[in-house]
Amino acid sequence: MNPFAITLIVAGTLLVLYLVVIYNRLVNLKHNVGMAWSNIDVLLKQRHDELPKLVETCKQYMSYERATLEAVMRARQGVADAQKRGDLPALGAAESQLRLGLGQLFAVAEAYPELRASDNFRHLETRITGLENAIADRREFYNDSVNMNNVRIEQFPDVLAAQMFHFGPFRLLEFTDPEKRDVDLARLFR
Repeated sequence: MNPFAITLIVAGTLLVLYLVVIYNRLVNLKHNVGMAWSNIDVLLKQRHDELPKLVETCKQYMSYERATLEAVMRARQGVADAQKRGDLPALGAAESQLRLGLGQLFAVAEAYPELRASDNFRHLETRITGLENAIADRREFYNDSVNMNNVRIEQFPDVLAAQMFHFGPFRLLEFTDPEKRDVDLARLFR
């Protein structure tokens, strides 16, 4: 064989190997996004299961605070519906409503010393707060995974493999400015 043919075979083999490496990295990024979303999904389901227990515990003490309890349950259902549809903008809005409702619920609970003293309430409050923190962490991980995927499929030479194998971008889980604002607890007590 002549040296030119050997050089072409080696260059072609290296090119194919490089394409395989790029493809495998893109597959890994795509699956990381899916795993990150699944982690959020698990935590949302856990919170979805815990909230009725918290509301029921509160109902026993707060019979006339029905509007607050109903708002939390409506927001809970909104999160579940958006999650089932995979609608990220609706999920962001529903999550904000639920966070606001939980803030109101915990603020109203301050007016019930016997509720605050209840071991069941304190356990559920701690559990819900822990889930909220874990969901925030998982949202950040999801957005990091989406960002890594989206940057990678736009970088050269990965963009060529991404287009060839139809790797596409994912949407970030975003919230509007009103949804990101802290709950105004002072307003809740007026």
